[in-house]
Parts: sequence; C-alpha cells; structure tokens
Amino acid sequence: MPARCHCCLPLLLAGLAATTHAATRQVGPGQPYATPCAAVAAAGDGDTILVDAAGNYAGDVCTWSRNGLTLRGINGRPHIAANGQHAQGKAIWVIVGNDTTIENVEMSGCHVPDENGAAIRQEGRNLTLRQVYFHHNENGILTSADSASTITIEYSEFAHNGFGDGYTHNLYIGRVGRLVFRHNWSHHAEVGHLLKSRAIRNDILYNRLTGETGSSDSYELTLPNGGLAFVIGNLIEQPATSQNGAMLDYLSEGAGGNTDHRLFVVNNTFVNDRGAGTFLQLANGASQPALARNNIFHGNGTISSRGDTVLDHNYAGNAALFLDAANYDYRLLPSASAVIDAGIDPGSGAGEPLSPTRIYVHPGAGAPRAVNGVIDIGAYEFAADAIFADGFDG
Repeated sequence: MPARCHCCLPLLLAGLAATTHAATRQVGPGQPYATPCAAVAAAGDGDTILVDAAGNYAGDVCTWSRNGLTLRGINGRPHIAANGQHAQGKAIWVIVGNDTTIENVEMSGCHVPDENGAAIRQEGRNLTLRQVYFHHNENGILTSADSASTITIEYSEFAHNGFGDGYTHNLYIGRVGRLVFRHNWSHHAEVGHLLKSRAIRNDILYNRLTGETGSSDSYELTLPNGGLAFVIGNLIEQPATSQNGAMLDYLSEGAGGNTDHRLFVVNNTFVNDRGAGTFLQLANGASQPALARNNIFHGNGTISSRGDTVLDHNYAGNAALFLDAANYDYRLLPSASAVIDAGIDPGSGAGEPLSPTRIYVHPGAGAPRAVNGVIDIGAYEFAADAIFADGFDG
C-alpha cells in the first residue's frame, strides 16, 4: 500500500485556492468598473480585466502592483488617452507587478515633466503586449533593466512616439534578459528610433520597421549594447528624411554588461530611400563576425561598416524588385530574377535555426512563409507569399 503524503493535501488546497480566487473583472458602461484603473485597483493576482471599447477612459492613469494580471480590450479596441494626466510622472500605466499581459488597447498622448512619458513604463518582470497601438507619446514603451525579464511584443503598432530630442523612441527596451519582437509595425518615430533594445538577447522577427514619408526618425533598429541577436524576415526602410544614415546599429555604445555579441541578419529586406548611408553599422568588440545571409540591400550605401562581416548570398543594388515600393509593399515582382531562387539554406546560429518560417502581413499581422524549391533572397517568397499576404494594405 503506498505511503500517504501528509504534506500534499495542504499544497493541493493552496493551489486550488489560488485558482479559485482569480476573477474576471468587467470594465465599461453598465459594468462593475467604470475604468481600467478602477478594476486594476480592485484586482487580485492572476485576475483578468475585460475592457469594453465603448467606454470613455481619457485620463485613466495608474500604477499596477498585482502579479499575473491580464487586461484585454473587447468589442473593439478601447482607447486610453493620457489627457494631460500621468502616473508617478512616468507613464499612463506604470507596471510594477510581474507577468503582465495586455492585449488590444490603444494608448496615446503621454507627456510628463521629464519629457520621457510612456504609454507603459514596465518596472516589473515579464510583460506581453499583443495587438496594441501606442502613438503620440514621448515613448511608446520604456522598460527598466531586469536581466531575468522577458518582454514579448507581437501584432502591434507603434507610431509618432518621441519628444523630438533623440532620446525618446517608439520603443525603448532596457537591459532585460530577452526581447521577442515579432509581426509588429513601427513607423514615424519623432526624431528617435523605431526600435531600441539593450536586451541580452533579441529576437527581431517578421516586422515592418519603416520610417516612411515625412518621418524624421534616426535608427530604424538599434541594439547599442550588442547582445545575442537574431534579425530575421524583417522589412526595414530608411526614409529620405532620416537624421541618421545607419539602418541597423549594433554595439555602438559598448557592451553595457552584455557578453554574447553574435549577430545573425537573415532574409531581411532593407530599403534605403535616403540616397546614402550604411545598412549595417557594426562596432568593434563582437565575439565573432556578424553573419548577413539572404538579405536584400536595396538602394545606395555601404552594406557593412566592418570588413569581416560574413556576407553570403545577399543582393545589393537598385533594380526594380518590388510590387509597390512607393507604398512599402516589398513583395517580389515576377521579373525580380536577381533574388528569386537565389538564396541558400540559412543553416543555424548559436544553436538556433536561422531559416525564416513566417512573413510580415500588413498591418501588424503574419502568415507562414512557404518556400518552393530554393529559398528567395529577402523577407518574401515570390508568388507563394503573394497569396498569403494579399491582404497587404500599404
């Protein structure tokens, strides 16, 4: 007869209690809570907050301290405009709790005395943002530096964030353990960068980072402290008005505590509309040369600032390759023979497969990448991805 476990029952009951106590809190007209922050104040760890888009949430600023909260917009996308308010002089929402998920909300207009107000200031550990739209803030998102934290951002849009001083950005990720950034659209940053990350590891996958017409952005992508980085399947465009000629900047501010400086740039489409500049600005100090394979480098400019960069099966030039470049639709023309079936199996790097498995679909979505025969150079496959991405709206 098996021995009894005298400690198991209390542990089981504690687990059941934790599960039982998690609640779903409804926000909106006619609901128990008038605003998201009212629900946050009442919430317990692990609660889910559902916010009806019909409500008026202007000026609803607060600090979150509970762990495991999920907030989700329903019946459309609720809009939380700062309306001249801020929490702690930092953001619309300051998140101190751990393991937070926020889905399907719009946040805008945060301005603070220090001129670095964010839609979200992330101070807790682990955050997932999904299908959010952050715009016209001094920072879209600003995080602290927690080497045990993972920031996951997907299917989202960031636009017109930045105070205009070059120190505030569409996204500014501190030295967290890992950034996973996929299927997002970041554009029209106000002088700052479309994406800046100091993370120890960066997975930048299948995004559209495009400065676009009238933008005065700086870097499209900067990893100033290096780190292990996978930049795969992205559309990266530098506008004619960009204030900085580099498109992907790596290790320009020193290691910052990061020790692994391996960079893999695979099957991206870079488009330089500035007329000159550097596609890959790579500082010295990396543990091994950067690998750039199967990329399109379209437009004028230096491909890499370092002569030891491993450049393999890339295209560089000005040929007509794209369906509608004027509207940032970089799917391939039938006549793009220089890149169709011209790639190579990307292999692996740092123990991870480098082959692109997805594509960006505009706006802020994705689909599988179907390879027929030899892989094409760039972020799209000819014909196959034209079918998957036929919802593209430039």
